[in-house]
Amino acid sequence: MSLEQAILEAVRALPAEKQQEILSHAARLRAETDKRRPFKSVKGLWAGLGISLSASEIEENQRDMWRKFPRDDV
Repeated sequence: MSLEQAILEAVRALPAEKQQEILSHAARLRAETDKRRPFKSVKGLWAGLGISLSASEIEENQRDMWRKFPRDDV
């Protein structure tokens, strides 16, 4: 018997109000699991925003940021 089948049989043996408690607990567990799932790509954060940066635009922005960065050796 698989774990899924064992859980299903155990839940079926419970009264309806206890089954509802298990369903609520399972929903909380699923939400916790979803919160901890790491991003696979930074591109997913920008999906649907219509942002498209080329490599040259990124390099230009990096140069601009570092140009304003204070240095002690200059």
